[in-house]
Amino acid sequence: MAEKKLKHFYIAEDQSIYLLSSKDAAKLKKWMELCIKQLNRLGYSNVEMIGKGAYGFVFEGEDDNNQPQVFKFSRLDLPLHVQDRLEEEAQMQDALSHAAIPRLYEYLKIKRQSIIHMSRAKGEDLEVISLKQGPLPAEQIVNITILMIELLTYIADPKHNRMLKPVVHGDIKPSNIVWDDAKQSLQLIDWGSSVWAQLDKQGNSTATNVMDLMSSDIQQTNSRMGDIYFIGEEQLNGGLSSPRFDEQGMAATIYALASGQSCRYGYKVITASSLGLPQILAKPIDAMLGDDPVLRRQAGDYLFNNLGMLKKLVLSDTPTKPAVEPLIPVWLRHHEEDIETVVYGSRKSFLREQGSEQSLYDVDDVQLEKYYKNYLAGMGATEKAFIAAVSRLAKYPVVGGLAVRWEKDGVYVDSNITLYDPSLEYSFQAAVNNMIYLAQGIYRVGIFKSCLFNAKDTLHFERDTRTAPFENNGQRIPFEVSAITDLENVSHLHSYFEDGKDPDEYLHLPDNVMLVLKEMNSIHHTGCIIFEVLEQHLKIHSYLMLLDHSKKQQFEQCLQQLLELLPSIDELGIAGFMKLPYKDTRFFEHINQLPEHYYPKNPK
Repeated sequence: MAEKKLKHFYIAEDQSIYLLSSKDAAKLKKWMELCIKQLNRLGYSNVEMIGKGAYGFVFEGEDDNNQPQVFKFSRLDLPLHVQDRLEEEAQMQDALSHAAIPRLYEYLKIKRQSIIHMSRAKGEDLEVISLKQGPLPAEQIVNITILMIELLTYIADPKHNRMLKPVVHGDIKPSNIVWDDAKQSLQLIDWGSSVWAQLDKQGNSTATNVMDLMSSDIQQTNSRMGDIYFIGEEQLNGGLSSPRFDEQGMAATIYALASGQSCRYGYKVITASSLGLPQILAKPIDAMLGDDPVLRRQAGDYLFNNLGMLKKLVLSDTPTKPAVEPLIPVWLRHHEEDIETVVYGSRKSFLREQGSEQSLYDVDDVQLEKYYKNYLAGMGATEKAFIAAVSRLAKYPVVGGLAVRWEKDGVYVDSNITLYDPSLEYSFQAAVNNMIYLAQGIYRVGIFKSCLFNAKDTLHFERDTRTAPFENNGQRIPFEVSAITDLENVSHLHSYFEDGKDPDEYLHLPDNVMLVLKEMNSIHHTGCIIFEVLEQHLKIHSYLMLLDHSKKQQFEQCLQQLLELLPSIDELGIAGFMKLPYKDTRFFEHINQLPEHYYPKNPK
């Protein structure tokens, strides 16, 4: 690989290209094209980007024998010591030889650019499969558990590497496990958080000689932060690295796949024992996710020590999938083009148990992952799970909004959600139901609102300096018109303004803009409109559907007026407004947890 050919490989931003400024979007496209072109020059064909994360991005290309190869590049916009992690990742991966670990071909460093070249894991990652299928069948969950226990037992055995120490992967989650359905096998990918364990499973130091003890501070953790939605308490709180970290990641992964969630935190309400799993698996998973550290370790030992019993379980020949009864309505429609959903949520502060230094002023973009994960600090487990459940909805092609109101007597939910891929109905409905169950498990008084919009409909306005006004450049705010006019329940509109100003939103729009929004509020429609103002970039995110056809001209005029008033907006921040079409409020009583439900002893 020639030096000159690889010097420009890096991608700056990890977010939807439709939310970037025109300058950043052009830069991103250019880099993508360059990566593909350079790998083509090196003799690889069918090159495409297959993944990206905080530290790097991954491309796939086929070699001369049509064998898929993977190239992982560090981001050049990161500090050098962070980029150097890619070399450590390559060393860790190279130290292990197992069918469930991608094979390392070589590690290269060309100028500042670090690159790992490795084999391609066959199949789809389990997060993608989970989103397509919803909660996975108990039979598949048992199979995945057996394979994960075997793999984790292997990497925790010091005899299997030259350092004679257990290895900790450090970031076990569904998206890092690739499932090959044809072979019923898996591979564990992304070893960027892996380290040599400082403690073994019994809590003893893994230092093998005096020099080890002298050269490293055995009180200073070497562990890395995996995904906060999946890692356990010890890793999250900076404990010394141990195979127990991966045990916890596995328990969280099995639980998330069995329940159709994207995090570990729902375990108090949606217990593993309520998911139709065999009792021998469900009870240890519940204990491994629980609050008692001693019980967590005992449950982990029980599960690993009873691998033989798991393998002997009598399972059905056909997958067992529970029926999903819709708790709130979901509308199904077809859409000509792909939708790239982003979720925006407001009124979250009441979900926090204590204050946090992190405030919304530190968040400069509505992009989902950064926005929600930064805001989890100070929340209880069920509150975190609820936020994660809302964010999971944005992984589907969906638009709409919901308002969840907690009162002393229970939970009131108003919603208007449209899914644009009927093949995902089962999975999406399960995700919506999980969100409702988690809401039922939160005992507070307050309101949470969330808007789901298509990032491809976002309008962008740019200016050269912070003091220059934003000007409309001939764009229009898009809106749909309902199939039939709807004038019913006009007196029961879920208004933009009915419950006052949102304490979590900090962009104060000028009075003239608010007057136009007030006029729009009097026209029967549904949807959301969000203003996001940065130093030199203003974005208007929206999803709007007009329900009163007779007001089409007036509605269009309002939207045009909003754009004409852009020069009057001079503050920075985010403000969102949502309107639901009518009050068909669903009521749910509070619950502590779902009832137990296990796999039948004799499924045949």
